[in-house]
Amino acid sequence: MCPGQGAQRVGMGRDLAERFPAARDIFGAIDEMLGVALSRLMWSGPEDELTLTHNAQPAILAHSAAVWTVIEKHVGPIGAGAGHSLGEYSAHAAAGTLSPTQAAALVRLRGELMLAAGQARPGAMAAVLGLATEQVDRVCNEASGSDGVVVAANLNAPDQTVISGDPVAVARAGEGCRARGAKRVVPLKVSGAFHSPLMAAAVDGLHDALTGVEFADPAFPIVANASGEAVRTGVDAKRLLVDQLTAPVRWVECMRTAATLAPGARFLEIGPGNVLTGLLRRIVPGATSVALGTADEVESFLT
Repeated sequence: MCPGQGAQRVGMGRDLAERFPAARDIFGAIDEMLGVALSRLMWSGPEDELTLTHNAQPAILAHSAAVWTVIEKHVGPIGAGAGHSLGEYSAHAAAGTLSPTQAAALVRLRGELMLAAGQARPGAMAAVLGLATEQVDRVCNEASGSDGVVVAANLNAPDQTVISGDPVAVARAGEGCRARGAKRVVPLKVSGAFHSPLMAAAVDGLHDALTGVEFADPAFPIVANASGEAVRTGVDAKRLLVDQLTAPVRWVECMRTAATLAPGARFLEIGPGNVLTGLLRRIVPGATSVALGTADEVESFLT
C-alpha cells in the first residue's frame, strides 16, 4: 500500500538516506531526473513549499520508492499492490511497470497539471466522517446544480468519504451531510477539486505524457483506484491512470480486492505515515499490516 497526498511532512526520508545507501541513491536519482533538489525540500522544508501539489506528489513517491528499494529483496511473493491517488504510481514503480525516476517525473507533471486545473477553475474538498458513503453520494447528487457540481471523490472507508467540487456545491453538500447525521465535515486545504470533473482540464496533458512513456506489465497485480479491479498489463495501467484524474478513489473496493487476491497475506504500507494501515483495519477486519516509513520501522522489519 502506497500513501497519497497529505502524507508529506518536513524531514520525511532523511533518516532512510542516512542509514541505507540504496535509499540515498533513489533520492539522488529522482533529484537528477527532476532537475530540482527535491530531497533537500523534503528534509528541510519550508513546509508551505513542500505542500504544493507538484512538490508533495513526487516527494511522497520518492519516499515510497526509497523504502521499497531497501526491503524489496527481503519480501516474499507479492499478491497485489495498491496506492492511494498518486500512490498508484508508487505501486506501479514497485511492480516494475515504471522505474522510480519515470514515475517521479510523471507525478511531478501530474501535480503541475492538477495545480493549473485548480487555478483555472477553483474547487474545494471536505472530509465527511461518520456517514455511510451511499448517503454522502446521494447528498452530492442533490447538492449539485447549475451553479456547481460536487462528487464523492475519495471513498476511504465505509464511513469516511471526501467530497470534491465547486466551492458552493461542496458547502451545500457539507450542510446536507450534517443534516443526514455526519459526525464531522472537515474542509481540506487543497489547491483544487481533485478526483472530480473539475480536473478535466488536466486529462489531455497527462494522457499525452503517459503515451510517451513505455509501460511494462506489472510483476504483480496493481489494484486501480478508478475501477477497484486488478491491473495486469501496462496498457490497462495507462488508461486507468488517466481515468483516475476525474474518477473517485475507490479505496474500500481496492482493499477488498487486494485481500481477495492475497488471502491471509500481511499488508505493508510503504512511505510516510500510517493512514492506510488505519483505514485497512476498518475495511478488512482482521487484516494485519505494518507501516514502513521511518528507518527504525524498516530496520525492525528487516530484522
